[in-house]
Amino acid sequence: MNSLTTNEDRAVARWLLVCCALVFAMVVLGGVTRLTGSGLSMIEWRPIMGTLPPLSADEWQEKYEIYQLTPEFRKVNPHFDVDDFKGIFWLEYLHRLLGRLIGLVFAIPLLYFTVRKYIPLAELPKFLLMLALGGLQAIVGKIMVASGQVDLPHVSQYRLTAHLVLAFAVFAFMFWVALSRLYPAATDERHPWFLRTQALFALISVTIVSGGFVAGLKAGKIFNTFPLMGDSWVPPGIMALTPGWRNLFDNAITAQFDHRLLAITTFAAVVAFWFRARTSDIVGRARSALNALLHTAILQVVLGISTLLLAVPAALGAAHQAVGMLLFGIALYLLHAFRCAATSSRNAVSANTHGREA
Repeated sequence: MNSLTTNEDRAVARWLLVCCALVFAMVVLGGVTRLTGSGLSMIEWRPIMGTLPPLSADEWQEKYEIYQLTPEFRKVNPHFDVDDFKGIFWLEYLHRLLGRLIGLVFAIPLLYFTVRKYIPLAELPKFLLMLALGGLQAIVGKIMVASGQVDLPHVSQYRLTAHLVLAFAVFAFMFWVALSRLYPAATDERHPWFLRTQALFALISVTIVSGGFVAGLKAGKIFNTFPLMGDSWVPPGIMALTPGWRNLFDNAITAQFDHRLLAITTFAAVVAFWFRARTSDIVGRARSALNALLHTAILQVVLGISTLLLAVPAALGAAHQAVGMLLFGIALYLLHAFRCAATSSRNAVSANTHGREA
């Protein structure tokens, strides 16, 4: 850990990293909720009063009768009884409960650190922005769920992707600020690898966004072959909608094709990036992150192909989403390590010093 950091910096950073871990868990649990068809089981949105689950048979019956009014029950689960309903209810309940926990874990220490002046008033707005983004995430989640309770028993792919992207944005914001507390920049001059890492991070981010549309359109359930899509490299129907731009967001075939293309391009870019960077003067935490980036990218490709070939089983689908977020976090960590030109040289001096002492 950088010797320039203070105890106050480290305390704030640890708090933010705990919040990042909870957001990571929230994204993974959200994926499990979606993949198991549990996301539309809770109709009411009561941020405060909805904290407690049903506690009696009458309360469970009341929730079940409300669920029976939904498109999902009528068109997907008309065979469900109360016990079946409980099975999907608990996952969505835990997902929402975790969201409330994240709010408390963020808000209470924020107040404490502000009062104790661990967070200077000049920096307070960015922490309040984190809090506001977290609240916005809850609202977007509510709007997303509402889109699947009108006519069709599935949520809008636009709202689902917005919900996913906002979660990643909150994670990235907190993670970057935490890293900046742990590793304060010694100079404003950028490391030579910063722009290349920024481009790679952008490519990873775009690939994740495309995955949101794949999930929203349930595009992983079609063309469960690889590397071909059925019998073709470019499947029929890829431009079936008009105007043409709609295919990018409303056509399941195009969504899967785009995600495949982006995923393969991203993997190739990570491998090329690793080969070029490993021969450069990159040491310390950047070197460790570089290796982690390659290993995680390999794992993500294996999971992605396996998930597709097996038509998206819940366990593999959730793992694919989790490792995607892990890859995103490692790329962001690497970008932070390259944010100033002095990073590698300072780490190199430290490494050489430790080497002489050993």
